[in-house]
Amino acid sequence: MSDIKRKAQSKAAAGACAVLIGIAASPAALATDGYFAHGYGMKSLGMGGASVARTDDAFGGANNPAQGVFVGDRLDLGVSYFQPTRGAERSGATIAPLDGAVDSQSKQFWIPEFGYNKMLRPDLALGLSVYGNGGMDTDYLQGSFGCPNPRTGAFFTGNMLCGQGSLGQDLLQLVIAPTAAYEVVPDHSIGVSPLITIQRFKLEGLQYFAPFSTAPNSLSNNGNDYSRGIGVRVGYLGKISPFISIGAQYATKTYMSKFSKYQGVFAQQGGFDLPSNFTVGAQLHPTSSWTVALDYERIMYGDVPSIGNASSLTLQCAAGNVSDCLGGSNGAGFGWQNVNVFKVGVEYVLNPALTLRGGYNHSDNPIRSQDVTPNIIAPGVVQDHFTLGLTHPFGGHGSEVTAAAMYAPSKSVTGSSLFNPIFQGLAGIPNAGGTERIHLSELLFGVAWGKKF
Repeated sequence: MSDIKRKAQSKAAAGACAVLIGIAASPAALATDGYFAHGYGMKSLGMGGASVARTDDAFGGANNPAQGVFVGDRLDLGVSYFQPTRGAERSGATIAPLDGAVDSQSKQFWIPEFGYNKMLRPDLALGLSVYGNGGMDTDYLQGSFGCPNPRTGAFFTGNMLCGQGSLGQDLLQLVIAPTAAYEVVPDHSIGVSPLITIQRFKLEGLQYFAPFSTAPNSLSNNGNDYSRGIGVRVGYLGKISPFISIGAQYATKTYMSKFSKYQGVFAQQGGFDLPSNFTVGAQLHPTSSWTVALDYERIMYGDVPSIGNASSLTLQCAAGNVSDCLGGSNGAGFGWQNVNVFKVGVEYVLNPALTLRGGYNHSDNPIRSQDVTPNIIAPGVVQDHFTLGLTHPFGGHGSEVTAAAMYAPSKSVTGSSLFNPIFQGLAGIPNAGGTERIHLSELLFGVAWGKKF
C-alpha cells in the first residue's frame, strides 16, 4: 500500500471516529415509515429509500449486508437537516376545558450518517454502518387544559394528557452494524450484520395515568434511561444480468434489555424490542444511463408488545386486570400494526459530472383511529414521501458529493379519545374527551461526502 493511500485511509478513520461520536450524541427525530427512516444513506434517501439491490455506497449494514462485496473500498459521511411539524387537537369534549390544540416545540434536528467498506479479497468484504431510528421526540408545552380528578371532581390545570408540565417523549435507537459479505459464486453474494443496538428513552408529563400503571413511580419524568441489545441482519444480492439485479434482506427482532426507569410504561416491565423486518427488491438498468429501483418492505411493529398492544387494554386495567395495565405482562401499548412499505427510485446519469435521482415511498399507517390518544406523543402517521437527489464527482481522486431532499405532506388520524371510556367507567361522564386528531408533515435536506479508495 502506498504512503498516500495509507494517509488517506488514516484520515478516513479519523473522520469515521468523529461521525460515530456525532451519531451517538445526536437526537434521532425520524418518524417516516412508522419510526424507521424512509431510507439509509444519502443516495437511498434521494431514491425513495429503494436500496436493497444497490451497490454504490457503504450502508450495507442498514440496507443489505450482501452489498459490500460489490462496493469496493469506500467511505461515506453525511448529515441531514430534518424538520417535522406535528401536533394534536381535541374537540367536542363533554368536559369542555379538555378541548384545545398543541404543537410540538421541537422542530429542527441534525442527523449524521456513516458507512465504511473494505475489500479483503475480491470475493470478501468487511464494513461498518452506523444509523439510527427514532420516535421523533415531541415537546408539547403544558398549556391550560382543564382536567378533572375522576374521584373528587375537582379541576386542575394540566397538559393535553392531564399530566403536569411539558408532555412528550424522546426515543433514540442507535444501531452499530459491522458487516461481512462474501461472493459465493460469480455475481451472487450473501452477507451478515450483527445489529448492536443502544436505546435511549425519556418520557415527561404522563403522571395522570399513574393509576393505570403497575409501577407508577416508573411511569414519567425520570430522565433518560438506556437499554442495550443485539439482533442480526442477513442478505442476498444477485446480478442476474447486466440489466437486472435482485436483493433481499431480513432483520430479526432485536431483543433489548428493559428500561428500568420506565417499567411502568412499557409492557413486560419495561420491554421495548426493535421489530423484525424484511425487504425484497430489484434494480433495473434499461440503458447505461438509467436505473430503476423497486423495493417492498414489511415492518412487524405489531410483534413487539409495547408497540403493538392495543391502548384499550388500559380499560381492562381499570377493571382490575393488572396484567393489562401499563407495564404489565400484557400491558397496554401504542396499538401500532404491521406495515407494508413500497419504494421506487429512478436514477439518471446526465453526464460524467452529474447524476440525478428521484423517488417515491408509500407506507401503511401504523396508527389506527382507536389508538390516537397514546400516539399524541408519537404521531408517526405520514405515509407518502417524495424525494430528489444528485451526485457530483469532484477532485479527481474518487471523491463525490451527494445531496438529497424529502417532502412528506401532512397526514392526520382522528379518533375517539381514550378519556371517553375512562371517565364513563370511573365517573359516569359520557364523551368526556370528545374526538382527538394527530397530524404530521416532514421536510429533509441532506448532504454527504463519499470517497472510493
